[in-house]
Amino acid sequence: MKEANEIKDREIVKLENSLQALQNKVDETNELFLKECDSAQKAIEEAKVAKDQEILKLQNSLQVMQNKFDETNEVLSKERDSTQKAIEEAKEAKDQEILKLQNKVNETNDLLSKERVSTEKAIEEANKAKDFEIQKLQSSLQTMQSKFAETNALLLKESESLQKAIEEAKEVKDKEIQKLQNSLQESQSKLDETNALLIKERESSKKAIEEASIVKEIPVRVEDTEKISSLTTEVKNLKALSEWERQRADESEKKFSEALESSEDRRRKLEETERRVFQLQESLDRLEDKLADIESQNQVLHQPGSSKLHKNKFEEGHSRSIKDIHSSSTHSRNASDSDERLKKPLDEKQEYQDLLTRCIAQRLGFSRGRPVAACIIYKCLRKWRSFEVEKTSIFDRITQAIGRAIETQDNSDILAYWLSNTSTLLLLLQRTLKGSGLAGDSHHRRSRSGKRTQSFRGSPHGVNVSSMDGDSLSGSDSFRLFEPKYPASLFKQQLTAYVEKTYGLIRDNLKREISPLLGLCIQAPRISRSSLPKGTARSFANAASHELLLAQWQGIVTKVGCLLNTLKANYVPPFLIRQVFTQIFAFINVQLFNSLLLRRECCSYSNGEYVRSGLAILEHWCYTATEEYAGSAWDELKHIRQAIAFLVTYQKPKLKLIEISRELCPMLSVQQLYRISTMYWEDGHGTHSLSPEVISNMRILMTQDSTNAIASNSFLLDDDSSLPFSTDDLTRSMDTISISDIDPPPLLRESSGFGFLAPRSNY
Repeated sequence: MKEANEIKDREIVKLENSLQALQNKVDETNELFLKECDSAQKAIEEAKVAKDQEILKLQNSLQVMQNKFDETNEVLSKERDSTQKAIEEAKEAKDQEILKLQNKVNETNDLLSKERVSTEKAIEEANKAKDFEIQKLQSSLQTMQSKFAETNALLLKESESLQKAIEEAKEVKDKEIQKLQNSLQESQSKLDETNALLIKERESSKKAIEEASIVKEIPVRVEDTEKISSLTTEVKNLKALSEWERQRADESEKKFSEALESSEDRRRKLEETERRVFQLQESLDRLEDKLADIESQNQVLHQPGSSKLHKNKFEEGHSRSIKDIHSSSTHSRNASDSDERLKKPLDEKQEYQDLLTRCIAQRLGFSRGRPVAACIIYKCLRKWRSFEVEKTSIFDRITQAIGRAIETQDNSDILAYWLSNTSTLLLLLQRTLKGSGLAGDSHHRRSRSGKRTQSFRGSPHGVNVSSMDGDSLSGSDSFRLFEPKYPASLFKQQLTAYVEKTYGLIRDNLKREISPLLGLCIQAPRISRSSLPKGTARSFANAASHELLLAQWQGIVTKVGCLLNTLKANYVPPFLIRQVFTQIFAFINVQLFNSLLLRRECCSYSNGEYVRSGLAILEHWCYTATEEYAGSAWDELKHIRQAIAFLVTYQKPKLKLIEISRELCPMLSVQQLYRISTMYWEDGHGTHSLSPEVISNMRILMTQDSTNAIASNSFLLDDDSSLPFSTDDLTRSMDTISISDIDPPPLLRESSGFGFLAPRSNY
């Protein structure tokens, strides 16, 4: 028992000692707590003092801002008063202008009433004159028919004589050219012979002079001096002869050039003669048509029971027809009168061209995926036969309208609209025009007379769209090819240039938009973990970093997707859309890959994982965009994809050079692989770079390549901004379209001269 009590006492003593020690620690802790409380109280007081000072400063600055605000209010009130005065003055001026305009309107109404009265009088006089002309018409019709027969016979004789004169002139011209060529050939051969003789004589004289100069001690013989003098005179004669031959050759060349100029003048005169003959033939065709109309109207007039309305129409037609007959007969005697007579139809054609250019300057939209502007332009050009004329201004007007429309180079929607129209119009031209050449030109010129010129030179009134062969591009059989003249060929070249320019602007605009984002996408963003709460897990930090990653790469996908939607909304051909995104992804590949090779902080495992996640976002976009629009865009990222695959590989020290170059990174050169492997640094994931043996083998290969002149020393990629397709590639890739059922826009639908644009179902 005693031992147990002693043990218990000892334990009690130990507990008391430990309790005393704990009490001492508690006292010390209390003292420290009091000290900390005092220091915290002091800090709070200092903070209050600083806060009071800041509040005072803010109050002072607020007072200053209040003063400035009051001054601004005063200035605004003054400006408001001055503006009110200006508005009142403008109203007074406007009222005065309105009064003046009303006075002018009243004066105009008075003038119009006077003109109306005079016009009615003139109409009455014209009706009387018309009745008198109708009486004369019956008597002059017979004489006109006889004159027409005589004129036709004379024109046939003149055309035959002109044809004979043309053939004779061509034969004479060919003979003269042949003679000049023969004489030029003879003079050239004589000149060559003379030059050969001159060279031989010079060589012989030089030898003789050298021999004479070598023998110094021997006195010069008289025979040698005579021989030398004779040789020198002969050399002079040969020089004079060669000079004469050269002058003769120059004269022959001048004569030949003069003969060419004269033949060119004759050719021009012949073309002018042919043009006059065509004009005469046109006038004859018009006379035939007018006479046929007169005969038909005469039959109607002589029918029993014909109404007064028919007589009035007959009288009007007769008055117009007799005027045309008189002017046509005058035109057959003088070609200049014909030009004046054709002025009115040409003015009408100019008016229609102006209306077309004003119409296409507006946004006409699309009809079932077909650009309305391109189809309207093409149908008008076909109907007006603009592809077959040698001089016209309609092509320049169209190209100027397109050029003005795409001046806003930063608006992708406008550029996409005109890329769709120009590419479609180029497709229609490509499948309409033959290759450039002059084959069959004479036959084409002979067929230009008569009915063809009527449809072009006359106004497009009453044109039926069903008369246009080739309205539908559904098959080549229904499409007639044209031999284009120079304006049509130039228009096709300008249209091709506009397609290339618009395509390049759309592509370069997207490059400029995504370039700032690409600089942020090559390196993972850093998040300060000290800003997170203490209890936050590591997964939350990773989620925040992943969200920032998506923000950078998603910006690129958003811009690319926005452009895709714009191109699809404007029905740009899928071939062009594929080419745009193929070049855009190639640009992304170049920018990311070059940044990776130039920045060592990007060559790590964690950064490789970051870039790989971003590339996965681009891959998903290519999948959702489908191959029809994305094409081979994903394949353009091979360099950066293979470089990132190398960075995130764990077994880099175990890899051999042949495995890297053939399996892991077949697109990368030895210089690029060496650059990435030497810049790689370990960032805490336990991954290391290649083995020293593999790096040494790379150095050896690089040394061998440096001795080869073909190898390139640059390890960076170049961005190719050239056009990746040709016109033939574009037109072959586009589907055939039908333009027969395109509804014309309201501006053209209201004009009677564009009736041929109406769909065929309306006829």
